[in-house]
Amino acid sequence: MSYFKKGKPFIIAGPCSAETQTQILETAEALASLNIDLFRAGIWKPRTRPGAFEGNGVLALEWLAEVKSRYNLPVTIEVAETNHIEEALMNNIDVIWIGARTTVNPFQVQQLADALQGVSIPVMIKNPVNPDVDLWLGAIERFEKAGITNIAAIHRGFSSYNKQSGYRNQPNWTLPIELKRRRPELPIFCDPSHITGNRDMVAEVAQKAMDMRFDGLMIETHPRPEEAWTDAAQQITPYQLQELLTHLIIRQEFTEDMNSHTKLENLRLIMDSFDAEIIDIIARRMELSEEIGKVKKECNMTIYQPARWQEMLKTREERALKNNLHKDFIIELFEKLHNESIRIQLSVLESVLNEIKK
Repeated sequence: MSYFKKGKPFIIAGPCSAETQTQILETAEALASLNIDLFRAGIWKPRTRPGAFEGNGVLALEWLAEVKSRYNLPVTIEVAETNHIEEALMNNIDVIWIGARTTVNPFQVQQLADALQGVSIPVMIKNPVNPDVDLWLGAIERFEKAGITNIAAIHRGFSSYNKQSGYRNQPNWTLPIELKRRRPELPIFCDPSHITGNRDMVAEVAQKAMDMRFDGLMIETHPRPEEAWTDAAQQITPYQLQELLTHLIIRQEFTEDMNSHTKLENLRLIMDSFDAEIIDIIARRMELSEEIGKVKKECNMTIYQPARWQEMLKTREERALKNNLHKDFIIELFEKLHNESIRIQLSVLESVLNEIKK
């Protein structure tokens, strides 16, 4: 049986960073009573920009060893270099995970997989920062070829230039669902902390993941989140985690004997998530329309450009046909999108005219 398949949601919790020995042990003590499956903590924390706290490194491995011995909690850390793997193995780390910024680089992933040849340790692989299911699957396959048999995927969302949607990282639910379709036997967990970047949204996204039959959750937990040295806004307290898990609704997985009503309910839940994503994408598209309107205003260009419109329709029709979508449906859909885009661009010009009149 897979290390990650235990007949219930697999729960991974712990702080974003191992800050101090006291903080780690305090968190572990609080989580030990919640029956979590893995205690997580980041010990190597390279930041987007230098100058911030970047982890305690090897020193923190001693604290995690104490978590194991004192609270009987298995522990997991992120690794990004081959020397990280060496240190993890020497210090009896139970599970390792590969971060999103590492998964995106096949060269780095291959080096890490090579370092695990002949080693038996469970590995969790986060999605790459960009929305590419093949790249994600490729990373998984590299570890499989290295002989790793216990593998799980972690959905933590995807980087986006758009920060107005309310998410730190866009969930793009269609990608983990596609991964699940291709590899139904592969455990897939959700990391609502990194998807939301906001502790107030963690429970909502965690429930959505359960509604879509994810196998578990990775949730950043800190005794005093507001004082956390990294990612303070997205961490929750152990008490909040307990409340989340208590109220988490676990829906029955599809089986052949499920009645049509239950199947329909699950399919509608998945469709609801797609609809929310479609709305977010349309909103981003209209933001681009406004920017285009500003450029056209500056260049004294016409709003409606027939040649561009016809070329756009042609490419959208071709893509629709490749995906078995009806041509008339796509034309009607993009006509509506185009009309709204024109309306927004015209409003940009009208705002300029109103300023002139004043």
